[in-house]
Amino acid sequence: MHASIQEIIESRVSANNYDSSRKLSNAEISELVRLATLAPSAYNFQNWKFLAVVSDEAKQRLQAAAFNQQKVSDAAVTFIICGTLNAHTQLEPSLRPSVDAGIIDNKMLTTWVSMAEQSHTNNAVLQRDEALRSASLAAMTLMLAAQGKGLASCALSGFDADAVVREFDLHATEIPVMLITVGHAAAGNWPQKPRKQVHEVMQVL
Repeated sequence: MHASIQEIIESRVSANNYDSSRKLSNAEISELVRLATLAPSAYNFQNWKFLAVVSDEAKQRLQAAAFNQQKVSDAAVTFIICGTLNAHTQLEPSLRPSVDAGIIDNKMLTTWVSMAEQSHTNNAVLQRDEALRSASLAAMTLMLAAQGKGLASCALSGFDADAVVREFDLHATEIPVMLITVGHAAAGNWPQKPRKQVHEVMQVL
């Protein structure tokens, strides 16, 4: 029986320890990315990119850029989750499949493209904000997908972004937002740490 989304959320932990002997197939890695791309994005920009770091050589380079965190090498895969800039320039082909599927019509496509161009052109702050939002939503979706498949994961913000850009030849429009380690858990991981009470973080208006 598949776990409910509540069970998946409540059982997820940030894993530090992975069984380095257990790998994931290319098909398993691709399926995690497919599920991650079902995350929402403004205008359905889909302004993200996923680099799946699996080879020993690439893991060593990424581990060095991630302040030598061992889990980068021990995990079956570490995803470099990037948000992309200038997404408005690629919106028409991103939306065309939705027209073909009868979800939106050509008039809606044209309207959205025009609105996106007006708000995003020459607006570096908005472009970056959207890139960070989209990449973060995709990253969380990927972690929940991993948890649902019995895999452990961890989100890492501790890395040298400039080094990642340099080592993995990222384009100027590709911002490395976070790293996500995924693999089979080894012993010694902490349980999920207690969270603040809802009344401490929620305001009902």
